[in-house]
Amino acid sequence: MTDRTAQTAKRERIIQEMADDLDEELEMELDDARLDELLDETDTLNPTVDRKLYFRELLRLQGELVKLQDWVQSEKKKVVVLFEGRDSAGKGGVIKRITQRLNPRICRVAALPAPSERERSQWYFQRYVAHLPAGGEIVLFDRSWYNRAGVERVMGFCSEEEYQEFFKTVPEFERMLIRSGIILVKYWFSITDDEQQFRFSMRIKDPLKQWKLSPMDVEARSRWEAYTKAKETMLEHTHLPDTPWWIVDAVDKKRARLNCISHLLTQIPYQEVARVPVVLPPRVRNPDYHRGPVPPEMYVPAKY
Repeated sequence: MTDRTAQTAKRERIIQEMADDLDEELEMELDDARLDELLDETDTLNPTVDRKLYFRELLRLQGELVKLQDWVQSEKKKVVVLFEGRDSAGKGGVIKRITQRLNPRICRVAALPAPSERERSQWYFQRYVAHLPAGGEIVLFDRSWYNRAGVERVMGFCSEEEYQEFFKTVPEFERMLIRSGIILVKYWFSITDDEQQFRFSMRIKDPLKQWKLSPMDVEARSRWEAYTKAKETMLEHTHLPDTPWWIVDAVDKKRARLNCISHLLTQIPYQEVARVPVVLPPRVRNPDYHRGPVPPEMYVPAKY
């Protein structure tokens, strides 16, 4: 590969990464100066799904998600989906595409911060129970009670006794959820060491992504093997017939999104719900009403 070809491949890889984070419906406009600063962060161009195919499939799947939402609301079903994986594995991107066209009153995201002193003294699962769905709701957990088997284990935030108790308790806890009528689906997003290195580098250099990189993420990067061991132990103890894990190959973000959403739709026996046609009522006009003027200083300045 010539230097020019390699540079072109680098530029295309960076464009692909940056464009991926922009709104799906907008034309992609990139800041050349910002792009040039990032060009030295990768030397490979990973092929991804054709863009037209991606958008066509994403919109089709989002249409099915709307049908799923209607069914959940109509049948008063309760759905919980767990999204776990390493930092920068793409969980947030999939969650964003799932919720993008859904009603936030029906489908909501639970992304809990670090526990408070009071919460640390509670039963471990207590603060998660407060976010479980009522009938007609879907809750997507962006990280969940499996923090205990991952970050808490690796970073030393829990004792050995608490760690072992988690594995004894979590199978029965999840069976209780299922017996209560909750549909539970668990996803683990898997990426390679090199891909995480690349995504972290993008976050470091990209001012629009730097907020995503916490001190905990940086520390986790140096403990790759410890997290791998913790993940393997977690799957060994909690991949059970009635509460299985599903692994999402997330190195290619677009394929991961399509594959995960497509699979999620197969895990819930939803049906299309007939909608009552919407008929707008006639506009009521009152001849005695006169709209008053709005003071110019109340308007937002028209800068664009």
